Amino acid sequence: MTDGTPMLPGRLEASLRRDGFAFVPRGEMLPRLEQYGLRDWASFAGSWNRLGLDRYMADGGRYRRRRHATFAISARGIQRKKHQPHYQSRDYNELNGGIERWFRAVEPEMGEHPALRAILRLMHRIVTDMSDPAHVPDVWHTEVHQFRIEALDSTPGQPTPEGLHRDGVDWVMVVMVRRENVMSGETTIHDLQRTMVGGFMLDQPLDTAVVNDNRVYHGVTAVRSLDPTRPAYRDVLVVTFRHQ
Repeated sequence: MTDGTPMLPGRLEASLRRDGFAFVPRGEMLPRLEQYGLRDWASFAGSWNRLGLDRYMADGGRYRRRRHATFAISARGIQRKKHQPHYQSRDYNELNGGIERWFRAVEPEMGEHPALRAILRLMHRIVTDMSDPAHVPDVWHTEVHQFRIEALDSTPGQPTPEGLHRDGVDWVMVVMVRRENVMSGETTIHDLQRTMVGGFMLDQPLDTAVVNDNRVYHGVTAVRSLDPTRPAYRDVLVVTFRHQ
């Protein structure tokens, strides 16, 4: 089992090849992203205060806020696509799948933000290097999701209300943005037989998980407030890549 111990530099690719997932702590992620142009993280993280309520929750929950955008990414660069719905089949999302879900669009300036662009460029490098050269697409279809999961009063927030799942893509990156007044929210990784093979906490800003969605399932435990008199939430950025 991989326990989430911070990796030494250069072990990201080895971990993905061996295990189908990798935990990248802030201390390793920050210099990697700076090489790809990361700057002004604070203004990017601040945009999580302007998300819209997710009104598609089949469990009736009002604990999730989000924005969404799609991109075409290739060796030629990053092109934002026309705003479109997010769709997952019920094979991958039994709770909320099977319908087109229209979320608020990622704000234009955030879609161009150097923090997001650095993350997209790094992820493109990772998925290209990790893919079979004979099957690397000319263009990757990329989706970006800004999520805020709130713990409201005594009610926990569910980062993955559908439970243990795959997303129906090729690769997933989850970047911690902020944890405010919450406990729990542990990420667990399971093989295709649903046996747990790893677990770790995305705790500090830029702590990151990278997952090969064809090889493993993932889930996140519910978050609960430490002090119910104060706002409590977990903010993450989720980026998915799949063949166009």
